[in-house]
Amino acid sequence: MTGWRRSSSPHSLHSLHSLRTAATAAVCTATVAASLSGCGVLPGTTGGSRAPVTVMTFAPDETKATNMPGMPAMAQAFARYVNSRGGIDGHQLRVLTCNERNTSSGAAACARRAVRENAIAVVGSYSQHGRAFMAPLEAAGIPYIGGYGISDEEFTSYLSYPVNGGQAALLAGNGRQLADGCRKVSLVRPDTVAGDDLPVLLNAGLAEGNRKASSDIKAAEDSTEYSAKAEEALDDAGDENGCVTAVLGERTETFFDSFRRLREESGGDVRVSSVLSSVDQPLIDRTGGASGPFEGALMTGWYPNAGDERWGTMRNVIREHAFGDNRIDAADAGVQTTWIAYTVLKKVIETLDRPEITSGAVTHALDTGVRVDTGGLTPSLRWRYADMLGTQDFPRVVNRGVTFQVVRDGRLVAQREGFVNVTSTMRNAQSV
Repeated sequence: MTGWRRSSSPHSLHSLHSLRTAATAAVCTATVAASLSGCGVLPGTTGGSRAPVTVMTFAPDETKATNMPGMPAMAQAFARYVNSRGGIDGHQLRVLTCNERNTSSGAAACARRAVRENAIAVVGSYSQHGRAFMAPLEAAGIPYIGGYGISDEEFTSYLSYPVNGGQAALLAGNGRQLADGCRKVSLVRPDTVAGDDLPVLLNAGLAEGNRKASSDIKAAEDSTEYSAKAEEALDDAGDENGCVTAVLGERTETFFDSFRRLREESGGDVRVSSVLSSVDQPLIDRTGGASGPFEGALMTGWYPNAGDERWGTMRNVIREHAFGDNRIDAADAGVQTTWIAYTVLKKVIETLDRPEITSGAVTHALDTGVRVDTGGLTPSLRWRYADMLGTQDFPRVVNRGVTFQVVRDGRLVAQREGFVNVTSTMRNAQSV
């Protein structure tokens, strides 16, 4: 989750940004090797006069905690897609993949490999260990484009270019969403330092709808059952238009399993809610769909629901270039984030229009205002200083849009059309 403890002031960020922009504009061109070795490399032909482009996507896989195998798999499918069409502006795309194993040492090892293999960017990746992976990338001048939005450094590092507003935007938006119909709200969240920030964001959203602050229920991240916390949440929400929202990452499913049994026994009609970094369509399907605990649930997400026609190109690419890879689910927020991140990379390379692409050229293009249209999957993206939120705790946020969704007949659908801008909510949370 995105905490607020390691913050940078907007003024110091601006100074770093100015110095880095001047430096990266003068970075020497690095020659990409004609061939790459090791597992996790997607080969491509090197015909034509334009040099191939090497990037990396990393995410945890086969661990006991959060796993995101669909993200590197989506990156590989994207490379097959663009390479089948002559590459990106004539550059064959080579994707290195790396398992960061949900450890700081694993994240650092992936970043060091990106440096060693002359990657021009790390794209569409997932890691909670921002401090471990950003330090090697910053030292080598390699930009981090479109991370999942789970670490502090994604919203503070001068080499990070986020495509969503992270956990902060989701919680702020969830408060706005729940304020419309919930008289009282119980928030179940991790009993951690990062978890301490979540009530502040949720309550800022509730306050904008003239609702009282939520009941703050702290829970262990690694519990195997949550009966006591579910009972506390149900009691605090009350019987009249009460709502319970839980943001426990992979343990959200475990909490709502406990909550469902308790709610059925009590005969109560409390509505449930969460955010789409903790609950997604695959989880809804896995827990029974329309007959499961999430039917009728309110959800706040970064992007349009998975059935939206704006995901059509991505679904076609998965069908035609993933070769039945069951790691990729088009409804997974990680897969969607990787798709958007590679859309950004493609636009930057096309804008540069040069025989060889370097990390310095990519960062300079992003810093000086390249605008990316994601086909309506996000608001238009641009990373100039003027486009950033600029607050102390999440200065690098450029996308403050969230979507309001609801589970109907077992499917996530739009509760409200379009994006909800949570800029004011995030700024108000800073002043609490």
